Amino acid sequence: MKKLVNLSLAVAIATTLVACASSSPDVIQRGEAQRMAQVEDGVVLTVRPVVVDGSQTGIGAGVGGVVGAIGGYSGSGVPREAQVLGVLAGVAGAAAGNAIERFSTREEAVEILVQLKGGERRAIVQAKGTEVLVPGDPVIIVTSGGKVRVTKAPK
Repeated sequence: MKKLVNLSLAVAIATTLVACASSSPDVIQRGEAQRMAQVEDGVVLTVRPVVVDGSQTGIGAGVGGVVGAIGGYSGSGVPREAQVLGVLAGVAGAAAGNAIERFSTREEAVEILVQLKGGERRAIVQAKGTEVLVPGDPVIIVTSGGKVRVTKAPK
C-alpha cells in the first residue's frame, strides 16, 4: 500500500508541474506564432524585481486530498478508525497539495516602467527573461492577443 501512496504522490507532483505555464518573455505561445502584433517604442524608466503569486486551480488540493485519504484509510485495520483517518488525512493532504501548487507556481518577475515616445507611461510585469533591462534602455512593447512583453529595441 505504501507503494500506491508513493506512486500517487509522484503523479500528483508531476501533474502539478505539467499544469505550470511559462510567462517568460523568451517563450512565445503557439497561438501567437504567425500573428501580427502591435509594437510601440519606448524607454525604460525603472525596473524592479517582483514575485508573481502562485496559482490555486484546485488541482493540487484535489490530488493532495485523494492521496491523503488513501494513505490515511490504509493506516488502520479497524474499519471505523480507517475511515476517520482517511478523512483527516484527506483534509491535511488537500491543504498540503494546495500549498505545494501555490508555491511551485510562484514566479520571479520584473515590473518595468516604460515611457512611450508620446509621453505616456506604461507599467508591465513580466517573468524574468534572458535580457537584462536597465533604465535608459530603448525598448519595444509588443502586444499580441491581449498579452504584452517588453524587449530591447533593435539597433
